Amino acid sequence: MAESFVVSARKYRPANFDNVIGQEHITLSLKKAIANKHLAQAYLFTGPRGVGKTTCARIFAKAINCENISDEGEPCNLCQSCQTFNDQRSMNIFELDAASNNSVDDIRLLNDQVRFPPQAGKYKTYIIDEVHMLSAAAFNAFLKTLEEPPSYTIFILATTEKQKIIPTILSRCQINDFKRLEIKDIVNQLKKIAENENVKTEETALHVIATKADGAMRDALTIYDRIVSSAKDQITYEYVINNLNIIDYEYFFKTCDALISKDIQQSILILDELIKSGFDEHNFILGLSDHFRTLLLNSLKKASEILDIPVNLKQKYVEQAHKIDLPYIINALNILHQFNLNYRESKNPRLHTEIALIKLCYLNDAINLAKELQDQKKNN
Repeated sequence: MAESFVVSARKYRPANFDNVIGQEHITLSLKKAIANKHLAQAYLFTGPRGVGKTTCARIFAKAINCENISDEGEPCNLCQSCQTFNDQRSMNIFELDAASNNSVDDIRLLNDQVRFPPQAGKYKTYIIDEVHMLSAAAFNAFLKTLEEPPSYTIFILATTEKQKIIPTILSRCQINDFKRLEIKDIVNQLKKIAENENVKTEETALHVIATKADGAMRDALTIYDRIVSSAKDQITYEYVINNLNIIDYEYFFKTCDALISKDIQQSILILDELIKSGFDEHNFILGLSDHFRTLLLNSLKKASEILDIPVNLKQKYVEQAHKIDLPYIINALNILHQFNLNYRESKNPRLHTEIALIKLCYLNDAINLAKELQDQKKNN
């Protein structure tokens, strides 16, 4: 019988804190708390989706019952407690989805379960996901238990919307704020997974996947699985942008060259080619805005360090940035921003986008005219 497919988000879910990427400020704090046996009765893990909140909660729950915990606070993954957890047979860890169990009766049932001590191990851990979905009555029913739980009970609340949780709950929790993952961290993790799966990749292809994931590792792995399932053993940049319906970087380089050359015809023809390829005008304006932002940061020496772009593209951006004056880039960003804001109100999106391109073609003339008028005022 062929092996059943396991999605990468599950297959490569970290089994210890050191394998969690991009959240070192959280994992280091949790490991120290475990190693020093300074455990709070309630934790709140908050942050964007797919960045490791539930994963860290599970590792933490496993570590506090580990029979051979390391000096650094890492679970051994070998003892009976760790093995039962890894096999999803642990009786000391309970997960509740507050999105579908958000009534006061659900919380009362949880409060009744808390009374019973663990049959094995030191702690019972309750992981409540999407806790902000609890009703007001459920929150109130939960308050007393959360404030004074039995010594063997630890609560870990996870949410993407901390602002929806009532202050009385927040005040009873040790709050850990997870951050969006950086593109380079996602790319490095995808590289490791691809190497493990013997899949050949291009860095620009992985960069596109990481950018599309918007800081969420789970989203990146979902996209990766989708690409691999059809691309098989090789992921190329061309394949990824076609599969994800993303505009190629080259179009923005060509458009920018046409704009600074005042070539209205070429810029409109590039737009036409993209529309015929199935892209809409709004994606083009947003992509062009990002392109000018990258050019701006490349024009500013220290600011260029915050850019996270593939190595083979960095030189192209640097070269094009040297061709354009900084005032042009700044004013171009302003024009594109205004056209983006007004896009939805436009009844003719194509004409709206073409006007933006025409304005950008003659932007240098407008800048020079404004400068001449200013000089005349000074001389007068």
